[in-house]
Amino acid sequence: MNDSSLPGSAFNDAPEPRFEAESIAEPPHPINWNLLTANDLEQELLELNRWVNWLRLEYGLPASVIPPLWHRHRELVWELSALHLHWLCAYDVNQDGSAPLGWHRDFADARQRLRDWVTTSGTRLDRDRPTRQTIWPGEDHLVETVEQAVTDREADFVQFVIDQVQAREAAEDAFFASIDDLASGPED
Repeated sequence: MNDSSLPGSAFNDAPEPRFEAESIAEPPHPINWNLLTANDLEQELLELNRWVNWLRLEYGLPASVIPPLWHRHRELVWELSALHLHWLCAYDVNQDGSAPLGWHRDFADARQRLRDWVTTSGTRLDRDRPTRQTIWPGEDHLVETVEQAVTDREADFVQFVIDQVQAREAAEDAFFASIDDLASGPED
């Protein structure tokens, strides 16, 4: 008799919403999204995406707290990144036993901030637009706020990561080219 014939074995096929951080050689640390290399940016976005997906499923969070296209809103990336770091530290094996309780208290505060960010940004379950920016007197209006339908969240995330990594690579290439230009000196 194989295990699949045992009562209740059908439940074994259902994926469990778990998050187990991969073993890393270094302790968790704050992420400054502005300073990451292209490679680090890709890895951190993928890791954050895994955790955010676990978080929304584990806690049954609505799109008013974590919308499908959270990754397109810098304010949500920063907030979720900080919450992820806090979670990693609170659930570290060397942490004090009451740390998870502190995380849950802070998670309640973070959920309210996330709701505020989502409301301000205008992103929703089925549609998204760039976060509105307040234009100060004398500034040019740079970004057109065009709303788009959310049809395939995973495909959008993959394309977003590709675009962000390519932009960061281009910035790195330009930076290193400028250093090369300085090092070579003025041409005669």
